[in-house]
Order: sequence, then structure tokens, then C-alpha cells
Amino acid sequence: MIYFTNYANQKFEILNKHKVFFRKEEIEDVIKNPDKTAKKGNYLSVRKDGIKVVYDKKEGVARVITFYPIKA
Repeated sequence: MIYFTNYANQKFEILNKHKVFFRKEEIEDVIKNPDKTAKKGNYLSVRKDGIKVVYDKKEGVARVITFYPIKA
């Protein structure tokens, strides 16, 4: 299960104002099928197709903290 925090949900609107458009399905796909994975403290970061997602995982639930575009 993937849960989006309030900030992560707001991030869609923030990026839209800058003409950067992502869908929840794209963010979920990055978590499920990443090209690169890293860990920093309690957080995991994954990237794929120019998107980086930072999340944590507890009891089988991935909680998306933030996401943003990166240069691929």
C-alpha cells in the first residue's frame, strides 16, 4: 500500500504552478519499479524516468514524503 502525506499531495499543485505535471500513478510506479535506490537515515529514495521520490516504509505501508523532477 502507498500513502501520500499531506505535503506530498500538495506537491502536485506546487509543481503544477511551475508547469511540471506528475500523476499519482507515476509516483507509485517509481516506488514499485525504481532504476536506483538509496537509503538515508529512516528514508528511502528511489528514482526513475526523471522523478525522485523520498519515502519511508513501516509495516508494509510506503509513506511518500516528497517527490521532484531530476535530470535523467
